[in-house]
Amino acid sequence: MGVKQVDQQLVEQVQQGDKRAYDLLVRKYQHRISRVVARYVDDASEVLDVTQEVFIKAYRALAGFRGDSAFYTWLYRIAINTARNHLIDRGRRPPDSDIDADEALQSGMAVALQSGESPERLLLRDEIEATIHRAIEELPEELRSAITLRELEGLSYEDIATVMGCPIGTVRSRIFRAREAIERRIKPLLEP
Repeated sequence: MGVKQVDQQLVEQVQQGDKRAYDLLVRKYQHRISRVVARYVDDASEVLDVTQEVFIKAYRALAGFRGDSAFYTWLYRIAINTARNHLIDRGRRPPDSDIDADEALQSGMAVALQSGESPERLLLRDEIEATIHRAIEELPEELRSAITLRELEGLSYEDIATVMGCPIGTVRSRIFRAREAIERRIKPLLEP
């Protein structure tokens, strides 16, 4: 019996009221889901909270799971959406403590200078990184999702096609177009 069949059997048991079957699914996937969430959420305690929220949401929605995709693919989609929503919510929250901007700048520069990089090189690296992030944020949703799943999540083209619900050729095209758009944005920074 393959992984998908075992998962489907456990899902059916949960749908019939067996909570122990869900505990098995949680134990099976909690580390993988935590790693997915950690790619979005930096704070370790928040990763645990968001991971727990993913499994709570999945449990509540399990009655509607029909098995059209693998259980993990379905759970993965919930994890990504929950992590994104957490980031949006966190963006609205005020910082836990006020940090003096001058202190932050000085301490950051001191660490960077100790690493042997020149201030000009550090500035260029930061500018390139900021440009890449802006370019990704400005991409249409389907391109942004495809490039994020490939480059940040490390998913294969086949898995991305499953997650996004589209043919693999469409995934390849979206990733190509996203890379092209990002490259256009950073090219002027790299020219002498």
